[in-house]
Order: sequence, then structure tokens, then C-alpha cells
Amino acid sequence: MALSNTLIAGINFAAMLLSIPIIAAGIWLTTQTDNSCVKLLQWPVIVVGIIVLLIGLTGFVGALWRLPSLLLFYLVTMLLVILILAALVIFIFVVTSGGSDRAVPNRIYKEYRLEDYSGWLRRRVESSEKWDRIRTCLSSTSTCSELNQTYRLAQDFFYASLTPLQSGCCKPPTDCGYTFVNPTYWISPINPMIEGDCMQWSNDQTQLCYACDSCKAGLLANLSREWRRADLILLLSLVALIFIYVAGCYAFRASKTDKLFSQYKQGYYNS
Repeated sequence: MALSNTLIAGINFAAMLLSIPIIAAGIWLTTQTDNSCVKLLQWPVIVVGIIVLLIGLTGFVGALWRLPSLLLFYLVTMLLVILILAALVIFIFVVTSGGSDRAVPNRIYKEYRLEDYSGWLRRRVESSEKWDRIRTCLSSTSTCSELNQTYRLAQDFFYASLTPLQSGCCKPPTDCGYTFVNPTYWISPINPMIEGDCMQWSNDQTQLCYACDSCKAGLLANLSREWRRADLILLLSLVALIFIYVAGCYAFRASKTDKLFSQYKQGYYNS
């Protein structure tokens, strides 16, 4: 019985440790400029990680102090958390499965289109109320200003590997025909296009292309990349958590069987 309880305690301690990469994934998302402005995924991930930690701690205490009620609570609630985590992993995969970059002639960087992304993601940025808050946050960062310190010449900039956020928000779309002065200052063409993002561009360093659909698309492309990385961590944690949960169920069942067998032997010898 003691061995079984020790084993269950060890299994639950391992479940506690699995909360670390989940929480770390959420904290990592909060450090990314786009995620810190949008504030969609990081807190659900952190909350799930904290719940895994608390439930694992409950099971660990229950096994250490031989409290079957706590162990049963652990098994029931951990199953629910596993289902929630699985749903979160699938959800992230589905909403980030769309979207793609588009090659630009004579450029290394890519450009992005808002319509390529999932409807759920687009709804997070399309409304003016939501986007006004996000663009204010983005414009307050060094995402675009740091380009001026890195790229002095047009040729260097054209062959730069820009992030989707930089490509969409810090420069006008290439099709608009603007002339490069520096990464965030461009001369308007003689006959500018009057549709779409071409009329949204401004050399005002607080405006740039933050009002452009290309900026929204670049933001979603950035989010998708980062969410997929976090989703991989969540998926690996989920698989490990399922394995640990199954092992915990088996150990709990074994401990109950040992207890019943021990009671049976005591009754047999007393008779």
C-alpha cells in the first residue's frame, strides 16, 4: 500500500511539473509584441497551466497523506482539464490553419492578405473599436522604428527578412508603387492608386500603415506563427499528461486492489 501511494505521489508530482511548460508558453506569448497588444491566447494558456499545477498538487497531497477522496477528486478534475487542453490544442490548430505569405517581385520579404485568414481571427481585428485599441498599442512599440536603424539603403531593405508585422504595418504595399527613402518614409507615386491600403499609408511615424488591411493581415500572420509554436508545446504537454493520467489511474486501481486484498487476508486469518 505504501509503495502504491508513493508511486501515485510521484505520478502526481510529474503532473505538477508538466504545468511548467504550459505556463511558460503562456508567459512567452505575453512577451511578444503582437500578443501583448491583442491579448487573446496567453491568459487562457496560463490559467490552464495553473489549474494543472493545482490539481497535480491536490493529487500529490492526497497520495502522500493517503486521502482517497483527494485522489478521486484529482482523477475526475484532471480528466476534465485534459479534455479542455485537448480542445484548446485543436482550436488553435484550426484557427491558425489558414493564411499564407505571398511572394513580392524582387523582394525577399513576403506580404499578406487579410482574406487568407480564418473568420474567427479576422473578427478579432476587423471591427474599428478593437483595431483602434490594437493599433494604438502597436504604434507605441519599436516594431517599425528599429527598421530605420538597421536598414539604410533600399537594396538592403528589399532583401531583408521582415516579420509579417513589419511587412504589413511599417511600409506601404509594394503594389502601390511608393519610392523608398527609408524603411518608414516613402514618396508617393505620381499617379497613386486610390483603392485599398495605398491611400491609407502615411509618413507620420505614428500612423504609417497601421490603418491598412495589410497591417491586420501581418498581425494575424505573426499571431499564427507564435500560436503554432505554443500549440506544439501544448500538444506535447497534453500527450505527456494523458500518459501520466493513465498511469495514475492504474496505480490508484492497484492501490485499491491491494487494500481490498489486505482486508480479505486479515479477515481470513481472524476467522
